[in-house]
Amino acid sequence: MKYNTNIPKGLKEHYDKELNLYRNTLNRKDYGIAWKHLERSHILGQSYPYEHTYSHWLMLKFGFRQKNTKEILGQVVRLVVGGWKSFIDHVPVGNTGGAKVPPLKRMELPHDLEIILNQYRPT
Repeated sequence: MKYNTNIPKGLKEHYDKELNLYRNTLNRKDYGIAWKHLERSHILGQSYPYEHTYSHWLMLKFGFRQKNTKEILGQVVRLVVGGWKSFIDHVPVGNTGGAKVPPLKRMELPHDLEIILNQYRPT
């Protein structure tokens, strides 16, 4: 069984870029775009426990900021189980991580993220 612990450096750069875009748009109060960047960070980091958990932590904080009870409760559940699923690389590819999406639902990857992720998939 393969265990994921550390995100590859190049992939981490893309993950961090999405988080920076999230913070910038959040500061501008452009909440819809900010959320999209959080979802993209989730997609990029979901196979790695720290990044996966951190994306859900930010989604939880976003839920509190928006006073969205469904999002808050959904993120609490995901924070409890998401990290260990990443550790064993048993995640639904493309899942955006929000409470509106079933936690185990595979989703189509945005084309640009698919290209990025394919660069870091084991051969």
